[in-house]
Amino acid sequence: MPPSIPELKAKLRDEAFGRRDGLDPVWRAQASLAMAERALTVPELMEREPISAFWPILSEIDVKILLEALHARGQRLCLPVVAKPSMVFRTWMPGDELVKSSFGVQQPSPDAPEVSPRAMLVPLAAFDRQGARIGYGKGHFDTAIAALEAKHPVLTVGVAFSVQEVASVPMEPHDRRIDIIVTDSEIIRPAS
Repeated sequence: MPPSIPELKAKLRDEAFGRRDGLDPVWRAQASLAMAERALTVPELMEREPISAFWPILSEIDVKILLEALHARGQRLCLPVVAKPSMVFRTWMPGDELVKSSFGVQQPSPDAPEVSPRAMLVPLAAFDRQGARIGYGKGHFDTAIAALEAKHPVLTVGVAFSVQEVASVPMEPHDRRIDIIVTDSEIIRPAS
């Protein structure tokens, strides 16, 4: 019996994490800076706010430099907070204190105002050139994107190291393609 789509995604995720985890920490820092410099040139990202990001965990690409640069150019930022039925987004700016969630993720204080982002920086475990992505497997971002898009358009910008690219990500009905992907080596604009 061939593997199911969730099984294929889990295999691709594990392989991509292995490549990502194996990156030299100095190279990883330089690549994160290169991604940030590229992301700042994306015209669509200049036109929208607030911009939701994520606080990096494990060996993820580090978006903190990008967040500081977006804030410096006057754009409002927010970070996700895992909630049911969908994530909520709370304002954040460099220097604001973060609190650790029950999942171990850094997030804004419960006192920070909720906002509805018009653009989202989305972490990618694995991705393909058609804009399909694999996250951590919990569906938090897919659910949040769908909930936001029920209210207004949302630009999704996936960020990752180039080594996380795969030939093809299998899609399920709830999956949404990413609008733009920015890596340490290029900006990918999947065909519509």
